[in-house]
Amino acid sequence: MLNYFNYFTEIEEQFQRRRGRIHLSPLDWALIETWKDASIPLEAVLRGIDAAFDKYEQRPSKSQKVNSLAYCAQAVLVAAEEMKEAAVGAGSPDSQSRRQLGFQTSEISAFLRLNAEQLEVAKLPEAEGISATPLARETAKMLREIAADLEVAKSQPRLEDLERRLTVAEEKLFAVLLAATPDEQIVTVRAEADRELAPYRRKMLAAQIEQLQKQYLHKRLLEKYGLPRLSLFYM
Repeated sequence: MLNYFNYFTEIEEQFQRRRGRIHLSPLDWALIETWKDASIPLEAVLRGIDAAFDKYEQRPSKSQKVNSLAYCAQAVLVAAEEMKEAAVGAGSPDSQSRRQLGFQTSEISAFLRLNAEQLEVAKLPEAEGISATPLARETAKMLREIAADLEVAKSQPRLEDLERRLTVAEEKLFAVLLAATPDEQIVTVRAEADRELAPYRRKMLAAQIEQLQKQYLHKRLLEKYGLPRLSLFYM
């Protein structure tokens, strides 16, 4: 049975199988995050990628190459809707057992401690009355406390509850980074996202574009300041 937290890797590998060994861009990773946040099933994403490439390969002219996962965005939404309709009345799988498969407490604890170390040494921005450093230290302390609790309990945690806590912590970090980073740097990143996204706007919904831009900015700020992703998806 597929480990739920292989979501990102499985999508990357499927895209590369159909497109060739092309590296996903930061924009592509941000798009995958929007699908994850929208609870789009992995199977729907994989079907959508196949459908998009099947349609592409039937075109008489292939002068324009598929260089971004965004090319598949509309097909993924269609596949997700089709799966949703097909599942009506069919019952739901045991998502909790699926998400807990394959995770060892020791691996989770090590992941949390590694992230705490990175938060403690990161050089973070400051603005008038705003500093990201105290929040980073507080988050690192929280991660170490969770890791210690897991090691004492020696039992499998509820991954959904833990993921929820990590998501909230990461969103708080993002908010303070956004507030402390100079406006001109934010504008530069937004412009970069707009340029990369431009060829694919026709294939995406407005809400998806907005979320994608937010995720792209999020990813760039974390990279800029050397902060880790806290989500278990990045184990």
